[in-house]
Amino acid sequence: MLSLMLGLTAALSWGVHDFTVRYVSQRSRILPLILVVMICGAVLLAVPALVLGDWGRMPAKAWGFAFASGVAYALGALGLYQAFAIGPVRLVAPITGSYPVLSLAWAAIGGAPTHLGQWLAVGAILAGIGAVAAWAAEDNSADTTPPPRRLEAMAWATMGAAGFAATFALGHIGTEAGSELPVLLVARMASVLSIAALMLATRTPPTLHRPHLRLLVLMGLLDIVALGLVLAAGNLPNPAYAAVASSVFGIITILLAWRFLREPIARLQWGGIALVFAGIAYLAL
Repeated sequence: MLSLMLGLTAALSWGVHDFTVRYVSQRSRILPLILVVMICGAVLLAVPALVLGDWGRMPAKAWGFAFASGVAYALGALGLYQAFAIGPVRLVAPITGSYPVLSLAWAAIGGAPTHLGQWLAVGAILAGIGAVAAWAAEDNSADTTPPPRRLEAMAWATMGAAGFAATFALGHIGTEAGSELPVLLVARMASVLSIAALMLATRTPPTLHRPHLRLLVLMGLLDIVALGLVLAAGNLPNPAYAAVASSVFGIITILLAWRFLREPIARLQWGGIALVFAGIAYLAL
């Protein structure tokens, strides 16, 4: 139950974070945005991790999996930001949030006990997410994204989902082998290095719109809190539940976009949203 609550709290943080991503990603270069968010999260985490973290309980295995988790997270974030820069929230967020099936599959492969009801609940969550993506909004005139760009957005969103699933699987192993705060800081530094390396490889100039800096600091805080909550579940029973529950962030982002960006949601899409929460409620029971 605690793993599920951590995941739902993380979903709330990521939902607000991704709503902000939708705003800033259409006004600045993607890689500098991600780099600043990652650095802000690392700075906010550094003091508590260095002071309170049990660095003596960090064997080589914990360092390795934490670093790999950070690299995977950087790739997931790149897919997420690129997708939001292209496609509408109601298309991108459900696809990016489809990683729970990968997380639960990884847990099953690792020997964690699973039963049919759990898979049915995850199936309901994914079906609801898919329904939101598949059923076009009633006001089709609101979506001016051409089909090729929609396919590109879906490809980036799929990359984001795979990156996040790998992040949580690797991060949980690192947390089980080591200590939560050190694992989280190592992972975040790996993400920073990965994005910086991509910027150097692509010769991307580190330019940003100054009005976005405050938003990026907030995004860094929301992001590191959400990731920390999910990885902290690595020492709890059923840590995959945290990853499953955190996928609701896509629904939260859609609701925020509907309320504040006036992105329309069809009646059938509301049904998909209800199905997602029904699946989460079953896991809670």
